[in-house]
Amino acid sequence: MADIDDPFESGQAPLTERPPSPLLTALSEKARDYARNARADNTRRAYDADWRQFAAWLRRQGLDPLPPDPQTVGLYLTTCIEGGRGHEPVSVATLERRLAGICWHYRQRGEPLDTSDRHISTVLAGIRRAHGRPPAQKEAIFADELLAMMATLEMDLRGLRDRAILAVGFAGGLRRSEIVGLDCGPDQSEDGTGWIEIFPSGADLSSASRDSADVSSASNSEGGLLLTLNGKTGWREVEIGRGSRPETCPVALLETWLRLGRISHGPLFRPIARKNGGVSANRLTDKHVARLVQKTALAAGIRGDLTEGERRLAFSGHSLRAGLASSAQIEEAHVQKHLGHASAEMTRRYQRKRDRFKVNLTKAAGL
Repeated sequence: MADIDDPFESGQAPLTERPPSPLLTALSEKARDYARNARADNTRRAYDADWRQFAAWLRRQGLDPLPPDPQTVGLYLTTCIEGGRGHEPVSVATLERRLAGICWHYRQRGEPLDTSDRHISTVLAGIRRAHGRPPAQKEAIFADELLAMMATLEMDLRGLRDRAILAVGFAGGLRRSEIVGLDCGPDQSEDGTGWIEIFPSGADLSSASRDSADVSSASNSEGGLLLTLNGKTGWREVEIGRGSRPETCPVALLETWLRLGRISHGPLFRPIARKNGGVSANRLTDKHVARLVQKTALAAGIRGDLTEGERRLAFSGHSLRAGLASSAQIEEAHVQKHLGHASAEMTRRYQRKRDRFKVNLTKAAGL
């Protein structure tokens, strides 16, 4: 079974026997880079794992992956949802993701899979009807809970960094990939997905002033942190204002981390060596954010009514994002813009227990 990760290696005979020119070779390498960047790293890793599992199942059944066969894919979906042979049944959401990964890999080979074929669409509809459940949502972390989580961290360099991660992630309503993808400025790394600008109190934040890099003009602004992010819905700007206290202010905590970590260029959040406590030049992975939220939520005793195992599953990096969406008592449109959602409906999914029963249609109907 051929490797299909590279869409530019189709196995076709070259158009000419002459070796490619250096220019074409360079362009081919750049095209491969762009193709790899068509999906986020986490999505690409998940799709690769989905294909490996599908390919292994095909080998066990003595089937060939080409040409794509909707009936075979329908049988595979049934196998995944039913489980067996040491494999636990998967959720409908995981099953849909696996199908997306399989389709993506087939498209890279130039042989798209027809998911509208009845052997796939009908089977998937039946699976959704029989096994569908409401989407499992992570617990939202509210401001008082965030403060309790931050209080569990040490006051060393690692603790200061993690405080800044929690505070900036919450106040910015950021995804964990957006947190660790930040740089100290634009065009400072190849793998960065955004950058920061810190404005002091009294700075003129008008676009004209920013374009001229003049932030010394007096105004009534309290200053703050401006993030420029390239997220799922494209580029957006996120403003994080200063807090009321330095020990809980996201901007002050970030300034402290940058100063003590001696960071002025490149990745914003970095690993710290356990032996000598030095700050690495590399970038933290987004898994650190998920582990940090889980660890501090457990240490702070949040949702103590759940078992420890349930609590570990209840919190993730998305808990910060959901916490801001649920806590911010402002117009929904502002929350939607801040989170970078394409629709208000998506924003409402993040707003845990907000506005419940404020509109009573029972009384409005006369009962």
